[in-house]
Amino acid sequence: MLAAVLTLSVSVWVACSNDDGSDPGEDVPTAAVAGVTETGPDYASSGGDQGMSHDSAVMTPAVAEFHDAMRKLWEDHVTWTRLFIVSAVADLPDSPATTERLLQNQTDIGDAIKPFYGEDAGNQLTVLLKEHITTAATLLGAAKAGDSAAVTASSASWYDNADRIAAFLSGANPDNWPESDATAMMREHLDLTLEEAVAHLTGDYATDIAAYDKIHVQILEMADMLSDGIVAQFPERFE
Repeated sequence: MLAAVLTLSVSVWVACSNDDGSDPGEDVPTAAVAGVTETGPDYASSGGDQGMSHDSAVMTPAVAEFHDAMRKLWEDHVTWTRLFIVSAVADLPDSPATTERLLQNQTDIGDAIKPFYGEDAGNQLTVLLKEHITTAATLLGAAKAGDSAAVTASSASWYDNADRIAAFLSGANPDNWPESDATAMMREHLDLTLEEAVAHLTGDYATDIAAYDKIHVQILEMADMLSDGIVAQFPERFE
């Protein structure tokens, strides 16, 4: 039963990740949210994986510090997600504490954008990211329990949430975070996380570890996209 459910989850994953439907989210901020001004250069396609360039960000000490802080936040995101997967699959006693730390990371990421986009926008991002985590936990629990209907529903909800996060980001900084690029980045993050979780559930630990290595590289690209975009949009903050 577990193998069948995991096969279904992969099928749903492929279907969701190839879906180019419109964003169903609500209350997505526009570029004017919290007094945002669009001052940064356009990050046009430069042949990278997601069509984004980091060359426009001048690495002053302030930029370097911000860049490293953003990387730390998103490395925490994938690290604590992995520890949650390991603990949840094995029903380890550290699961509640691990879950609490993982959810705290979502608050930390939301707080990190508040100086630029305002209190409400930061809180909204935290809500979206916590939904990202709790929906992933529901999906993992459904796969572990062999509940194929719940796997299907949770997978759809998870990718829907990813698209809403991408729309939120693009709405705040459209010149530097085009929605198509942000959506592709978020969906790649989900694809790799699902690959990691399925491999761990089935005991394919070589694939599990390889998937995490890919996630680590990908999340650093996402962090750089975010920090570079903020620096480009608010250059005066980093002089």
